Amino acid sequence: MFDTRRTDAVLLLVALVWGSSYLSAKTATQALPILLVLFARYGISAIACLALLLARGRKGRWTRDEMRVGSVLGITQAAVLTLETYGVAHTSAANAGLLISLTIVLTPLLDRTAGGGRLPPRFFAAAGVCLLAVALLMSGSGFHAPRIGDLLILAAAVVRAAHVALVGRLTRNHVVRPLHLTAVQTVVGTALFAVPAASSLPKLTQLDAAAWIQLVHLALFCSVFAFLAQTWAVQKSSASRAGLLLGTEPVWAVAIGIGLGGEDFTAPAALGAALMVTGTYWGQSIERAHRATGTTEERTPPRTTAGEALSAASARPRWPST
Repeated sequence: MFDTRRTDAVLLLVALVWGSSYLSAKTATQALPILLVLFARYGISAIACLALLLARGRKGRWTRDEMRVGSVLGITQAAVLTLETYGVAHTSAANAGLLISLTIVLTPLLDRTAGGGRLPPRFFAAAGVCLLAVALLMSGSGFHAPRIGDLLILAAAVVRAAHVALVGRLTRNHVVRPLHLTAVQTVVGTALFAVPAASSLPKLTQLDAAAWIQLVHLALFCSVFAFLAQTWAVQKSSASRAGLLLGTEPVWAVAIGIGLGGEDFTAPAALGAALMVTGTYWGQSIERAHRATGTTEERTPPRTTAGEALSAASARPRWPST
């Protein structure tokens, strides 16, 4: 019983940390150019991952598959984080945390490696609930032209779903270790953002302690810690139980955005939030049951920041994340 409670506590902590990432990213982009935020986040994460691997000695060496798969996923993950970070800079942290949850219902539509054949009609009903939620969340206090930030987050959800499907395809029948895969992705991301952010690097020396705390929180806690803690906790729990606990992330994003960020939340947005959580939970449970009946083996591929590694416990990938 104690072990179960401890595992549940760790999974809830991961969901809380991820929920806080949207407000942290929004705050960081108010102090620094977005590309510099991405470079700093990737760079700090890469240093932490490489330090962990160095401490493991020979066990920390990469295989050819890990280098190949990690390089490809590093590029797709960078695309996801670019859209997410630009998006959260132009919308509320609460909205971003809810809209990105669309990944949960989009991923099964793109992932053809999970087995089970065609998804049942009930899954598309759940997806319809999520789409209604999107309309309400984007309406604010009244229906109007969508905000650029909301559109970017929606684009990030689509690209992230494709990224998750790619994780499944590239890691299928290959042995790749989560920490090694994440390390490659963070190094690739650091390299991709190094040149675009180079002209802004001097601004890092002008940051106050609060801004540095946001960057370190994004890199070490929302990325490296959350990734490793999730991997450990999922191994100690069932995929279904972990998925339910990790699925509380949008709730934490809303609570933190409103409670700490002072963001407004209108009645239509509140209804949209309720529908989004309901639709994603419903869709996730349908997809999980459908997969269980279509295959006798439950896969648990690495979850990316996914940033961005993917666990069968949750359709929402984090490589590290936003």
